[in-house]
Amino acid sequence: MNLWSHLPRPVLSLVLLGLAGGTRAEDFPPPLPFDPPIAQRTHLLRSLTLLQSSTAENPQTVRVLFYGQSITEQAWWRRVADYLHTTYPTARLQIENRAIGGHSSQLLVKTAEADLYPFQPDLLIFHVYGAHDRYEDILRRVRERTTADILLQTDHVTRPEMLTEETHPEKLTPKNWDAWMNYSFLPGVAAKYGACRADVHDLWKRHLRDTQLTPADFLKDGVHLNARGEFLMAELLQPYLAPLPAELARTEQPFADERVQSLRWTATAGLARGEFHGTRLEVRPAAGQTWQVRIDGRSPVALPGAVGFSRTRAFPQSNWPMLLSVGAEAALVPETWTLTLDEISADGHRVNFHLHGSVTGDDGSGCSTNRFVSPSHRVVLDPADWNLAYCYRVFHRTLPANTTLTWAAEFRGVETITTAAPAGVAEAGWVTVVQGLSNGPHTVELSGVAGGPVAARSYRPPRRAE
Repeated sequence: MNLWSHLPRPVLSLVLLGLAGGTRAEDFPPPLPFDPPIAQRTHLLRSLTLLQSSTAENPQTVRVLFYGQSITEQAWWRRVADYLHTTYPTARLQIENRAIGGHSSQLLVKTAEADLYPFQPDLLIFHVYGAHDRYEDILRRVRERTTADILLQTDHVTRPEMLTEETHPEKLTPKNWDAWMNYSFLPGVAAKYGACRADVHDLWKRHLRDTQLTPADFLKDGVHLNARGEFLMAELLQPYLAPLPAELARTEQPFADERVQSLRWTATAGLARGEFHGTRLEVRPAAGQTWQVRIDGRSPVALPGAVGFSRTRAFPQSNWPMLLSVGAEAALVPETWTLTLDEISADGHRVNFHLHGSVTGDDGSGCSTNRFVSPSHRVVLDPADWNLAYCYRVFHRTLPANTTLTWAAEFRGVETITTAAPAGVAEAGWVTVVQGLSNGPHTVELSGVAGGPVAARSYRPPRRAE
């Protein structure tokens, strides 16, 4: 049994709608101070070192992604983002929340293809309900496709009986779903993938005992957090993101470890050649120069994985994508895709459509109940990719025929690098040359380099794709 199976129908509707509500400026009593285990925080060593080593003279860019469902959409994440900005004021923080309410791990494992891995976070803050095997699939792919540090949240407490639940891992099975997830599965999967486990579940229990409050005092509908709950969630996560002890931070070299390597290549007669290992490459071009790029002897845009699909258009008045994911069997080119919904059944389960690419042109027609492979093989849709019937069921709204659904095939790199940035401005000039490559050795050629060494960084995820 999982969370969804024991919710009353009215509460389930609120969960699916992801009604998150805003946090009011009320002053709630904070939880008693605590020190997260340093053994857990060391899993955030690279991202925290980036943050606290940033200075006004040498600011570091740090990409942070919140991902999950409606709990992650709630206002607590903004408190955590504000904490990061306040605690690390010189860091160039790029923080996004791409959570999708009502989408369990079975669905998020699909949307993550466009949302999570292409963002290439330095730090991923993650929580989701749903099937544990799909949860693990997401974590495995994070380790295969990114170099992110991962902060995993255990679940907050929603029912009084959780205060007396069994906590010994060897005595738990999936029949005791909530306890098994929080005391067996999540600790195990965090250890397996080298993630920091933020023990929200036990800390929430401690706060309930300390304050003599009930789970309901922190909830507005049996699951979602009220203002007090949002405040508590942020307060429980912030200590995991606090500056590390100086002696520990000094042990980490953010651009000289197993995942990220600093490289330097010398140019000869205007051409710099080099090698790197990984899925992503950055370079820092010299000011006022234009460089042409080739990777493995080809233009980066022609490399497998360098062009990928964005999230598809959302159902009106929501952020729920009407297609969870889009596949391909042929090399992609940068373009915009438009799927026109010609006929839609009353329940949204059956859709007849035709497809057009801004570069490819007309590319076939099909029905949502059948697997569709476009004539160009640049678009593949499985029946399980469709999210329209779920949107109809939850939002109680329908779409007219001839509604269009769009997405983009995006090139995640550059073929030409031109910069007018002043020389000597650290970090501002770093350019992502390409990402999404196979996790192996590659060669690079940069032409038009007018002398001097070329600084580069390669990003090598810790796991090879299975």
